[in-house]
Amino acid sequence: MNKSPLLWWASPAKLNLFLHINGQYENGYHQLQSLFQILDYGDELAFDVNTSDKITLADPIAGVADDDNLIIKAARLLRQSLPDAKGLGCHIHLRKCLPMGGGIGGGSSNAATTILVLNKLWGCHLSQTKLATLGLTLGADVPIFIHGKTAFAEGVGEILEQVSLPTKTYLVLFPHSHVSTADIFSLANLPRNTAKINFCDYSFANTHNDCQELVCERDPNVAKALHWLLEYAPSRMTGTGSCVFAIFENRQKALNVQALLPQGSISFVSNGVNTSLLHSQIQARFTSLDGV
Repeated sequence: MNKSPLLWWASPAKLNLFLHINGQYENGYHQLQSLFQILDYGDELAFDVNTSDKITLADPIAGVADDDNLIIKAARLLRQSLPDAKGLGCHIHLRKCLPMGGGIGGGSSNAATTILVLNKLWGCHLSQTKLATLGLTLGADVPIFIHGKTAFAEGVGEILEQVSLPTKTYLVLFPHSHVSTADIFSLANLPRNTAKINFCDYSFANTHNDCQELVCERDPNVAKALHWLLEYAPSRMTGTGSCVFAIFENRQKALNVQALLPQGSISFVSNGVNTSLLHSQIQARFTSLDGV
C-alpha cells in the first residue's frame, strides 16, 4: 500500500524594510522600530506525523546538529507545552532554499511553520497568541512568522501592528557573509537615538537602517553587494545583515537586474505579501477539514 504524498508547507522569508534604533533599555535590550515585510519565497517543510514519541529530521543541515536545529527545538517545545503528549511523534522533511545567516528569517520561519502546522496535525488546539509566546522563547523573529502578517514593529520587536503595503518586487542578494547580531548591537558607536516615527509617515525614502553603515565598514562583502544594487534601484541591508535587497515596481525589472549579477552570486526575486502563504495554506486545509 502506497503512502500518501507529502504535503509541503511554506516557510517564507522576511525583510526588515528599515531598522531604527530609538534607545536602549536598562536591561541592555535596544528599543527599535522596524517594518517586517513577508515575502512569497522561502523554504518548505513536510510533516509525517506518527506515534513513535520521536521527533526526527529527514534532511539534516550540514554543520548544524539536529538538537540545535530550530525545527527540532520548535517541535519539542510545542509537545512539552501539552498536558498529554504521549505517542506524539513526527518525521520532518525540509527543502532548504534560504541562505543561512542572511538575516531574512530562515531558521525563525522554519520554527514558526513547525509550530503552526504541528499544532493542527497533533490536534493541540493552542491559540495563535499562545503559539507566538512559545515561539518567542526560540527567537525574537519567530512571532512575526507565527502571526504571518506584514507588520510595523516597536519595543524590542515584540510589539507588532499589522499593516498593509502595496505590492513590490524585491531582489535579495546574499553576499557570502555571516553577521553576528549580538556583535553589531554591542558596538559603542552604533546609533541609538533615532527619532520615532508613526507608521502613517513611513516611506522607504524617509527611513534607513541604523546598522547598515557599521556592517558595511566591517564587512566588505556586504558593502560591495549593496553598492552594486544601488546602481539599479533603491536598496538597503535587511536587519543586521548580511542580505541586502533592492525594490522594484514589477517582477520583470527585478529579473532583468538579477540576470546581470556576477557569476556565483546567491540571490532570489520575490514579491512582498501582506499575509504569509503558510497562513493561506492552513486556512484552506483546516477550515475545510474542520467542517467535516
